[in-house]
Amino acid sequence: MGVDRITGSAGKIAAKISEHYVDNARILPWRVPPGQSGGGIWPDPYHVWLSEVMLQQTTVAAVISYFEKFTRRWPTVASLAAAEQSDVLAAWAGLGYYARARNLHKCARYIIDNKEGLFPQKESELLELPGIGPYTAAAIAAIAFGERTVVVDANIERLMARLFAIDTPLPAGKAGIRVAMDRLTPEQGAGDFAQACMDMGATICTAKTPRCGDCPVQSLCQAHALGEVERYPVKPAKKTKAVRRGRFFWIEDNDNLLLVTRPGKGMLAAMRALPDDGWAARNDGYAAAPFPGKWELHENIVQHSFTHFSLEVDLAVYHGDKIAINSRDSRERPISDAIWWPIRELEHAGLPTLFGKVVKWKLKEQ
Repeated sequence: MGVDRITGSAGKIAAKISEHYVDNARILPWRVPPGQSGGGIWPDPYHVWLSEVMLQQTTVAAVISYFEKFTRRWPTVASLAAAEQSDVLAAWAGLGYYARARNLHKCARYIIDNKEGLFPQKESELLELPGIGPYTAAAIAAIAFGERTVVVDANIERLMARLFAIDTPLPAGKAGIRVAMDRLTPEQGAGDFAQACMDMGATICTAKTPRCGDCPVQSLCQAHALGEVERYPVKPAKKTKAVRRGRFFWIEDNDNLLLVTRPGKGMLAAMRALPDDGWAARNDGYAAAPFPGKWELHENIVQHSFTHFSLEVDLAVYHGDKIAINSRDSRERPISDAIWWPIRELEHAGLPTLFGKVVKWKLKEQ
């Protein structure tokens, strides 16, 4: 069905989705119940922003505990701005896509320094903030401030593509999907409507085995009428991921493990990690140890998938003489940005998931 035919059914579809949301809205810690925004009770824009950033490419189930941990530790945008970036990254560890955490911290500081600690209320002004893109700006403006914006996340994208059988493959199909959501979005209550559509996509119109029998707009869904619900949205053929090789180095001394702080730019930037051999998205590592000595090699102990490539990890464990790395005297450290971390407290180091997998493997082997 072309987007030019949406208008006739738009009002009926929007009404049914909104009615369903009133009785079936998910209870989430960053939300207010449906209908309350219209009565003047609005969610905290800090909470909306934080949740939307966390939810990018991450499930609600995974995000809730992180959101609650963050808001206990940093209950306001001012407290987040005052935090050390290393602490924010450590608290984020396990959520992945760590640029989100760096941008979150950068944006919080920008709001304090340039916006008197207050979030802008307009989509156009939110777009000026560092790290906030079109989707997040639209979501904050609609949900926290009631502006009529067009909000399209992955769940809404799937719902719109199926409702109107939009068969243009992604990413080109995104334009038609946005037109569809625009025509459905009401002038008042855009935030509730966006969340209603998000919930529909997350709980009923799921990517696999959608629950069409529970859908309030099943009779109006073009994909269902065609008997091809799971065909939509139409995606391009998957590209084969490149496979890279990397080597990590385990250097232990007196129940402490040597960690480093990764460079401030690039993958997993500024995070604590095990020393490695310089692997990257575009190249294998060099497999060279950081210093000569007796190393025990364990090959391909962990496989980890990134968005555009997969990484196979070897682990080299040092068994040589005591090395000159002393956390109290930086002149003795042959590895830059090194720190000894108690092995029994590694869960507090904020290691990225990849490095956490390696630590778990090694401790299990001991």
